[in-house]
Amino acid sequence: MSKTCIVVTGASKGIGASIAVALAEQGNYVACLSRSGTVPKIEGISPEVDARLLAGRADVSQPETMAQALKQLKDDGWQIKGLVNNAGLHVDGPSATLPLDQWQLMMDMNATSVLTACQTAYPYLLENQGGMIVNIGSFFEKLGVKRNVAYCASKAAVGAITRCLAAEWGNKGIRVMNVAPGYIETDLNADAMGEDSPLRQYLAKRIPGGMPGKSKDVGALVASMFGPAGAFLSGETIYIDGGQSIAH
Repeated sequence: MSKTCIVVTGASKGIGASIAVALAEQGNYVACLSRSGTVPKIEGISPEVDARLLAGRADVSQPETMAQALKQLKDDGWQIKGLVNNAGLHVDGPSATLPLDQWQLMMDMNATSVLTACQTAYPYLLENQGGMIVNIGSFFEKLGVKRNVAYCASKAAVGAITRCLAAEWGNKGIRVMNVAPGYIETDLNADAMGEDSPLRQYLAKRIPGGMPGKSKDVGALVASMFGPAGAFLSGETIYIDGGQSIAH
């Protein structure tokens, strides 16, 4: 019998690392794909959890590297039962002068890469008799945010991709969900979200709970979708923003 694993992109740091560790803590083997090809380094995880993190190299902007990584997993005896599309990019700028190449870069990294990764994983999920795909979007998808036209549009596209694939692939046993985080504190933005930073002070007023989320919050939510709690979830977006987007 083949061993099963869940593939997570952008898994070496930030939210992706927390997702990978949360899945491994549930007993899953996790193929941690990133450009660096390293597994997450998070303090406090047990040797047993660390042993379930599998290093792999892929750049989501180059679909052929995803294809190579998934083929290698199969060649190594792994059966893919799930995919988390976490890798992405955020760049802002004035809409009136936004260069089209920057627009295209955002769409390629945040939307096109999600579709191509899903397409690449599709035949492997069929071999597994179905599985779960979780796309990581952003609560910006439903907001009007100055200087963020490309980012907001690319993340809105992730929601649309999620709905369409869920409708089309559901009869194959493949469920697709979109998780849309708000402001989440990670190892990648620790300076910008420091206790005395202007952003932290702004969020204290805008988020009902007075503080940003933690990457482990997103990890726990995503991991739950691969368990019994996610058995009938598909085609929806879950906003994990502490209520910021509905607070006025």
